[in-house]
Amino acid sequence: MLSLRSRANALAESAKAKTKKEGWVTEKHTSPFSEADIWTNKDSDVTPLEQRTWTTWTMLGFWISDSLSAQGWEGAASIIAVGLTWREAVYCLILGYAIDAIPMILNGVIGAELHVSFPVVARASFGFNFSKFAVVIRMITALFWHAIQTYTGSTAMTQCIRAIWPSFLDIPNHIPASVGITTQQMVSHFLFWSLQFPMLLIPPYKLKWFFVFKSVVVMACALGMVIALAVQAGGAGDIWSQKAAVSGSTKTWLILSSMSSITGGWSTMGTNIPDFTRYLKETKPVYYQGLFIPLIGSALGILGIVGTSCSKVLYGSYIWDPLEIAAQWNSPGGRAAAFFVGFSWIIAQIGTNISANVISCSNDMTNLWPKYINIRRGTILTTVIAGWVMVPWKIIHSASSLLTFMGALAIFLAPIAAVMAADYWVVRRGAVDVPALYQSHGRYRYDAGFNWRAAAAMMVSLAPNLPGMAHAVNPNIKIGDLSHVYDINYLYGFFIAFFVYATLSLLFPAQATMVEKVIPGEVEYYVGEEKESGDVEKSFKVDDKRHSFTGGGL
Repeated sequence: MLSLRSRANALAESAKAKTKKEGWVTEKHTSPFSEADIWTNKDSDVTPLEQRTWTTWTMLGFWISDSLSAQGWEGAASIIAVGLTWREAVYCLILGYAIDAIPMILNGVIGAELHVSFPVVARASFGFNFSKFAVVIRMITALFWHAIQTYTGSTAMTQCIRAIWPSFLDIPNHIPASVGITTQQMVSHFLFWSLQFPMLLIPPYKLKWFFVFKSVVVMACALGMVIALAVQAGGAGDIWSQKAAVSGSTKTWLILSSMSSITGGWSTMGTNIPDFTRYLKETKPVYYQGLFIPLIGSALGILGIVGTSCSKVLYGSYIWDPLEIAAQWNSPGGRAAAFFVGFSWIIAQIGTNISANVISCSNDMTNLWPKYINIRRGTILTTVIAGWVMVPWKIIHSASSLLTFMGALAIFLAPIAAVMAADYWVVRRGAVDVPALYQSHGRYRYDAGFNWRAAAAMMVSLAPNLPGMAHAVNPNIKIGDLSHVYDINYLYGFFIAFFVYATLSLLFPAQATMVEKVIPGEVEYYVGEEKESGDVEKSFKVDDKRHSFTGGGL
């Protein structure tokens, strides 16, 4: 009883403290590298050795988990819907995902080698202060996609509930039409959000078995669903004989645009992949992404094509959404199948939210406001803002221009990913001073925390794409042939920014930021004592040999 009373008193005191700004200040963390006046927290530090638990199998499970979502199922089908054939859709899938693997590998290696998160990695190329721009862009994108994925998960929850209680679909609506959601949809959304919430609070390095679980459940469900539909339809339907609705140069640009849309859809992960590879035991699994991403993404897309084709035979029209297909099953056996389909896609959406959105956004918040936000608080803020404040049902059901704008954010993410990759692989060739990444006035400060080379690369990448983005949101804006640049916005944006940044950095090198070899961030390797100059001589042991170097600000 005394223990319960003391806990209640502690909770009451904590709640009272939270009524003031000072009550939200996180515990002061003494970073081994940053200056004393820079507030940081342990979630931004170099990943400790004991948390580097991910292996090749974890990465496989991660990518199966990330790829298996309702949006992945519908990817190829949406390409067919714009007038291309199933073969062209498959080509777009394979090539689009293969191109995605390039920034995934280039930037994934950075995380696996240095064991730091995306916001910290970005400081080496953008500068300590300018890197916050890249972080904000990634954070905004994550918030919107978390909102969209969460509401999509609520439609899967509807299938589970109506499979047990069919009358759930007949719940009277008591919510005004202006709100944009019905009572039944609100119940599904609340239940899915509530189920997802505790899963989001699990630390990333403990999630490897969840990714494996999702991989098995969702892939088994997708295969079983397609096989059952094909058996009922007496084959794979007639989508295979569908002819292209366009030809000539129009068809060529449509193929390039579709391929770029597949690539741009994963532009977020190409940017912040270090948030995950930082937990790897070794670097080798990063390279397997070049195989994992095209195979997994294309496999699910092909299943989506077969399922969609069968739906035309069974239900009279092409149904691209797997949950909408499950909604057609009303017999007792059909409802049982709908329950398992709904359950698997619930797991799919939760896994995708964890891997693609929440971890990334909470890392970004931790970097921007370390005095008040740690990973746990960032996760809570992310899911509350995205799940409720941003009213995701209105994002889903509003004019398509908003979703077009969301897709257009890839034009900002492409140069960010490219600058980071070019900086590490071409300019520094892997030689990064990890401790200096945590020092606001250290070697990566550049000019007032701003690297003009990164800004120039972003401008060259963005400028031709901005008119295309404006036209995509508002078709009444005429831009002429510039629309073709936007058709390949990610391809152009990434490769031109990579080239421009590398070229400027080699022609006008920032010598003060260069080191001869990597200076690791593992605190366990360092010993030393303060010198008269205020610097610290740091020694680190690698391969049983002790090395030393001198740096400032510790």
